[in-house]
Amino acid sequence: MTSTRHVKQQVASKLRILVWSLALMPLLWMGYRWGRGYFTQPEAILVLGGDLEREHFAASFAREHPGLPIWISGGSNEAYAEGVFSDAGIEFSRLHIDRTAQDTVTNFTTLVDELRARGISSVYLITSDYHMQRARVIGEIVFGSRDMYLKPIPVPSQRQSESALKSVRDAARAILWVTTGHTGSTLQPLSKH
Repeated sequence: MTSTRHVKQQVASKLRILVWSLALMPLLWMGYRWGRGYFTQPEAILVLGGDLEREHFAASFAREHPGLPIWISGGSNEAYAEGVFSDAGIEFSRLHIDRTAQDTVTNFTTLVDELRARGISSVYLITSDYHMQRARVIGEIVFGSRDMYLKPIPVPSQRQSESALKSVRDAARAILWVTTGHTGSTLQPLSKH
């Protein structure tokens, strides 16, 4: 009887170690990525559209980083965006405006391979502060799948952070894209938050 209890305790102990190890692996991976990304110098600026203030902020930021190309994914119409950057003294040759993205997930999936093909392994990610958590989760998954890094630059706003449900939903969509090449953009939204 004692040996049976001892065996059960050993199995339970090993099972606890396994569960804790599996739970810690994603946290360790994220910590490694964020730490490595912190020390990797960005080679481009990526601006997520959806708020005109992001483009104005990005134009000022680009003036402080004159050697970096700028990708704008989504956002205002092309003429307006070009005007914002022109007014800031940014050369058009630095601008790459991409209008194929439909949402935050596709902001990343439509550009990751183009950026990687150009030898870019790290970008400054510019988006609104309320949007940064979700954008960063998606970006870490999509860009991480190509060994690319993000350095977040939040644009200050007065808006409340987005719901965690949106981040979870879009993290699942990013994982779907990494594993299948499809973003699930046609799926019904889980929440209207």
